[in-house]
Amino acid sequence: MGEMISFARPDGGTAAGYLATAQNARGSMVVLQEWWGLNDQIKGVADRVAALGYTAISPDLYAGRVTQDPDEANHMMSGLDWAGAANEDVRGALQYLKQDGGKAGVMGFCMGGALTVIAGVHVPECDVAVCYYGIPPLEVADPVSMKVPFQGHFATHDDWCTPAAVGELQAALATSGVVREIYEYEGEHAFFNEVSPAYEPHAAALSWERTQAFLQDHLS
Repeated sequence: MGEMISFARPDGGTAAGYLATAQNARGSMVVLQEWWGLNDQIKGVADRVAALGYTAISPDLYAGRVTQDPDEANHMMSGLDWAGAANEDVRGALQYLKQDGGKAGVMGFCMGGALTVIAGVHVPECDVAVCYYGIPPLEVADPVSMKVPFQGHFATHDDWCTPAAVGELQAALATSGVVREIYEYEGEHAFFNEVSPAYEPHAAALSWERTQAFLQDHLS
């Protein structure tokens, strides 16, 4: 189990986050929430990342707000300062994790997946990016400019990150020249989230095996 901490943002402010510390850490990861907020499910993912040997922080991007209502979640996500979240909260978390040296990456789900792409394009402290079903608008972050090894996990029946959008992402990443892996799974958006009706155990397990191997290759 982890604990809530405060860490510095580059702008001089502070942010809160859930810290899960790995024993004998071989790297570290920022784990980014879905649109629901920093809930127990995403804290559990941070704990799983720590169990793999990577100290993890999940920034509280909604400043304590958590919901189970899709309309409220959409309202909170729509009101998020995406550039500020990436350049201040995510970057601050990466700087906190890297203060003793070593590599640090970003992993995110849904909204957090889109922020993962933004971090891989714009945040200099990011060393690797693992995205689960999230793609930001091109004007926010163009994957052509991806700067780090990238792994993406997407669903075949996702009406947000559609197969067409995933194809465009693949084409852009090919132009970027970075190491890249894109996987598609039979299922719906949020297939990894074990408390979601869309949860697909086989896809979730396979994607996690691939994530673990990718971090072993590019972060350890």
